Amino acid sequence: MDSALKLMARRMVFLLLMQLPVYQLAVLSSAAAAAAAAETTSGPIALPGCPGKCGNRQGAVDSFPANITMVMPYRFSNKRNKFTAIGCHTLAYIVGQNGQQFACGCASFCDSLTSPPNGSCSGIGCCQTAIPKDVDYFETRWGFPTNLAANITPCRFAMLVEEDSYNFSTSDLLGFVDRNQNGVPVVLDWAAGDLPCQAAKGSPNYACRSKNSYCYDSAIGTSYLCNCSEGYEGNPYLDGGCTDIDECNSGDRYPCHGTCTNLPGSYDCTCPKGTQGNPLYQNCTEIPDKFSLKDKLAVGACVGATIALALCFITIIELQKRRHIREKAAYFKQNGGQILHEEMTMRKVDTVRIFTENDLRKATNNFDKDRLLGSGGRGMVYTGILENDREVAVKKPRIVDEKNYRALTQKGAAEEDQREEFVNEIIILSRINHRNVVKLLGCCFEVPVPMLVYEFISNGTLFDYLHGENSASPIPLDARLKIAADSAEALAYLHSSTCRPIIHGDVKSLNILLDDNYEAKVSDFGASKLVPLDEDQFVMLVQRIRGYLDPECLHTHKLTDKSDVYSFGGVVLLELITRKKAIYMDGSSEKKSLASSFVSMVNQNKLQDIVDDQIREDGAMEVLQEVAAIAVQCLRTTGEERPPMKDVAEDLRRLIRFQQHPWGQKNPEEAESLLGSEPRSYSIASDAMMYQSQEDNMMLNIKGGR
Repeated sequence: MDSALKLMARRMVFLLLMQLPVYQLAVLSSAAAAAAAAETTSGPIALPGCPGKCGNRQGAVDSFPANITMVMPYRFSNKRNKFTAIGCHTLAYIVGQNGQQFACGCASFCDSLTSPPNGSCSGIGCCQTAIPKDVDYFETRWGFPTNLAANITPCRFAMLVEEDSYNFSTSDLLGFVDRNQNGVPVVLDWAAGDLPCQAAKGSPNYACRSKNSYCYDSAIGTSYLCNCSEGYEGNPYLDGGCTDIDECNSGDRYPCHGTCTNLPGSYDCTCPKGTQGNPLYQNCTEIPDKFSLKDKLAVGACVGATIALALCFITIIELQKRRHIREKAAYFKQNGGQILHEEMTMRKVDTVRIFTENDLRKATNNFDKDRLLGSGGRGMVYTGILENDREVAVKKPRIVDEKNYRALTQKGAAEEDQREEFVNEIIILSRINHRNVVKLLGCCFEVPVPMLVYEFISNGTLFDYLHGENSASPIPLDARLKIAADSAEALAYLHSSTCRPIIHGDVKSLNILLDDNYEAKVSDFGASKLVPLDEDQFVMLVQRIRGYLDPECLHTHKLTDKSDVYSFGGVVLLELITRKKAIYMDGSSEKKSLASSFVSMVNQNKLQDIVDDQIREDGAMEVLQEVAAIAVQCLRTTGEERPPMKDVAEDLRRLIRFQQHPWGQKNPEEAESLLGSEPRSYSIASDAMMYQSQEDNMMLNIKGGR
């Protein structure tokens, strides 16, 4: 028996097989261990023997203590190893040192060598317990110091073994060393360095060398491990050690039931064209045809019809464009645009511009109603802005004028003469350069009736100034006389200061504009010459300027310079001093002619009863009487009896000087020279009344359809 115990004791030294894929114990640093890891394989490593106690013949105890120390970066794995004790009446435990103060162990008991069950290590003949985390040293110690000679088993054993690799057998109570000649496996953990992952990233000894790798904190102390990034495999501790996984060639690990495309660190798996499904989990299936043949034919027919309609629409639009272009060219020629262009080139005229219809549409925002300044019998006036940012007024004729104009300009051999006359008028009007005349800037010939472009005057018309919303606001006599004198000088300039006389033909307060300084500017001049008057147009003219029309014109159907004298001196001038409209309502709600009423009141020596209350002052009546005398002269029935516009302008200027410097009160002779020594004659009363009757009859004929 003693020899058997000694033999068993001699054989208690064994080898522990360390089942690690890439680690070796003999290393100098964590970085060196990482670099060498790719080249090492598993193998036996000689460790101290399994600690144990055995009894001898004399009753003494042979003890075989053991302690094991591991160096960085290796630690005993607390997850995969168990401290195991074998024997009956056995208490074994391990303790740590050097800052790892712990003790853990277990006890096993049995009544006989056959009582412990095979495969169980739960305290009957064999016991196991877990070890602490991060253990790099342990020493085995024993309890129950009894006489082993009296024990059932002569020996007790303790060891650190991989839990899943050791299976207890009853024969281990006597033959443990014989069964494990090559030792028992133990598992070691390891980690790189002595810093956590985040801190180690900035260190020059950072162990994760591959660019496609990352680190994570290890369970061993303050250290870390490396791993290849997702989609890569290899050794993360070597430069270039992690290489891309070709998932398309590893169908068992990366399934794809469609078209596989390898990508850096990943892959793309899609269904082929014409199929659908989730190719990562199942085969792709063919996309069912949503439309039957009947549906396809119907859709094709609809698409074809739509295309045909679109082509027809485009063709119609194109034809309309071409027709519109032809119409523009025809209007341009018909209205004298070509002649004007040739005349401008030959005469080197640069005072007038030929506008296109698109130019004026763009300037007026396509004749937006918000840009409408006003409308009258001849057309509408819009404000516009040219490409050089100049603000202009664009006069667009009415449609009714279009028919009459086209009829007039297409009457036999006179057509060419009318065009030339119109062109000459345009050139003459464009050359007018007078501060009290609105300048004609150009015209457009691409429309049925030419559109005229004038300079823009910002303060509205004299009609609005006298009769508009602010008609109650006072207007001094000086201002009224200045407006009258400015307007008279403009008309006198048109009549006598141009190369050929220009008759306005439509003198009224609506056609006298005021600028920011309330300086009068005559507008819409020469319009009667631009479009010839036939019988129908003459009727329209009577309707449009009722109250202003020269009575002589009712008989002759012709406009003369004396027609302008009548309209201005006999009506506009009266509007200025009476602030009444040419046709106004009296207290009995009856329409009356201002010219007739004025002459009647003058003949009754009641001038003060018809003039505006705002200017009826003691000092102003003498001047108002002179203004009345000028008006009466202008109202004479025949043109020969009326003064020329130049004389009217001069008389008004003298009255302004007299009003501003009343030296006549101190020098009666000079005052008599200015104002006249004898009373003015008002013998035209009956003629004025006769004219009013003629005009009324004309209007009745018009309303009754003649």
